[in-house]
Amino acid sequence: MSGPGFDLARVRADFPILRQEVRGRPLVYLDSAATGQKPQAMLDALTRYYTHDNANVHRGVHILSERATQAFEDARETVRRFIHAKDVREVIFVRGTTEAINLVAATYGRKHVGPGDEVLISAMEHHSNIVPWQMVCDAAGAKLRVIPVDDRGELRMDTVDALLTEKTRLLAITHVSNALGSVNPIKELVAKAHAKNIPVLVDGAQSVTHFPVDVQDLGCDFYAFSGHKLFGPTGIGVLYGKLAMLESLPPYQGGGDMILSVTMEKTVYNRVPHRFEAGTPDMAGAVGLAAAIRYLEALGMQNVSQHDQWLLAYATDALQSVPGLKLVGTAPHKTGVLSFTLEDVHPHDVGTILDQEGICIRTGHHCAQPLMQRFGVAATARASLALYNTREDVDALVKGLHKVKEVFA
Repeated sequence: MSGPGFDLARVRADFPILRQEVRGRPLVYLDSAATGQKPQAMLDALTRYYTHDNANVHRGVHILSERATQAFEDARETVRRFIHAKDVREVIFVRGTTEAINLVAATYGRKHVGPGDEVLISAMEHHSNIVPWQMVCDAAGAKLRVIPVDDRGELRMDTVDALLTEKTRLLAITHVSNALGSVNPIKELVAKAHAKNIPVLVDGAQSVTHFPVDVQDLGCDFYAFSGHKLFGPTGIGVLYGKLAMLESLPPYQGGGDMILSVTMEKTVYNRVPHRFEAGTPDMAGAVGLAAAIRYLEALGMQNVSQHDQWLLAYATDALQSVPGLKLVGTAPHKTGVLSFTLEDVHPHDVGTILDQEGICIRTGHHCAQPLMQRFGVAATARASLALYNTREDVDALVKGLHKVKEVFA
């Protein structure tokens, strides 16, 4: 497989945090599935906003408020373009994927899920796409159903048709597993669900960073992702929803921009998307997210995907040289996530020793405890790749893992 479709050295230079040494060694950051690092262009956009344009949006008649409002709404259009939504009103700014899913649970879920109904998820979901649906089902007297996962970390697609029944009110499914890297066949799943008039929510937190996403092509009713994983600021995220679906839903929170008028007797709610954006939004976060998206668009998401697959193949092969290492998640279609166990060494010990070598990975259950139980482990070590990682980063990881083995020999 060919290398990245962009100048990798120049890309690395765009991320100032990568220039530092930690514990006397060059930083090797392999934890981008938890949060991505930030390009200078995004940092500059935040500084410009706070330095020149900072004001509240949608309310003021002064020039700063006009500029802030324009920047905020321009950011909404940037997101629309990035995910290929049909209408800018289909883009709702939230705090992150977790809030986006909770928004759908609190509006669509409470409106449509009743006693005896079912919500279908998968065994590879992040807790953020499990717990809100447990809460909805508990409150409604409904049942949570689960699509199983096979030994490679792929969805058991042969079970889906039977699990989608006349009782199913929603399919909530991850696009890419944060703990395995498995890429789910969303378009096929949406087709199966829509054939039975079942709407679909997709957790896209791990997908938008690795390959192009077109929500119209996927056909899903909702799509959620976080800015901080997409090399943008923390505290900002997006819920995409089909316009007709959003317009059918009640508000999520009350106050601020979600109103048209208020009397003591009655409140008239605002139009979509503002109906779901109560209070002062994260204006700077939206501006920063838009800057991160523009950075990715300049690189080209197809090039980002090519780099991801090139480096994943190299890393998967390189890790085979480590005695006692077992990959958890070997689906043929996956992104740059390498979860593994190391024989007789606890994942936390692996992470601690690698940290002494300047290497950042994630250890634990990755907010996917049911998935860990499925594979019979309490935790894994996880190295996750991003557009700024190199083969040298992978080589450092492999060298560090050999040192872990020596320490515990």
